[in-house]
Amino acid sequence: MNYAKLAFSDAIRSLQEKYGSRRNYERVERFSSYSGLTENEARFVNERDSFYAASIGENGFPYIQHRGGPKGFLKVLDDRTLGFLDFSGNRQYISLGNLHHSNKVALFLMDYPNRARLKVYAKAEVVELGERPELESSLLTDGYKAKPERIILYHIEAFDWNCPQHITPRYTEEQIQEVLQNQTDYIESLEEELRDLRNKIGANEGNG
Repeated sequence: MNYAKLAFSDAIRSLQEKYGSRRNYERVERFSSYSGLTENEARFVNERDSFYAASIGENGFPYIQHRGGPKGFLKVLDDRTLGFLDFSGNRQYISLGNLHHSNKVALFLMDYPNRARLKVYAKAEVVELGERPELESSLLTDGYKAKPERIILYHIEAFDWNCPQHITPRYTEEQIQEVLQNQTDYIESLEEELRDLRNKIGANEGNG
């Protein structure tokens, strides 16, 4: 579960040496190890409504797919396994076809407002619907109408957190509405106070 040891090839180590970062990353390789996802990573995954998955095709080119759904559609099944229902999309099946060539994938899970990024190396497993009913039931998302075609499992080999540098904060409509709602509530309370004040002034003038 040491991300650095898995990610850093001899060529990458040579480049780190050339550009002066090898000493720091050598310590990372030596001392960084993980037994599995912690509660921190699990909470982060459960809050995501999308992620990016990279796979390798028979043509040797990588392909990056954006996967989206309701918040929490990608589920932590245990500290080394993620899973989700693969809903019907544009039906090109590029990622699915790539997994028949190589089951090795890389995932990026982004939290733009908090400028956080979790990167994962994993081996993918495709499970057809009906093969594992209990697993299928555990991956259902209440109220989501999209049609599932299969189950995708990610067996985690390593993971790491990326630095926030150059991650531009972006906000969903829901997050913006939450902020605006506080302002709306405050404006409504001020308007109510203003109406009460006008009513009191009007009553006082009538009595005068």
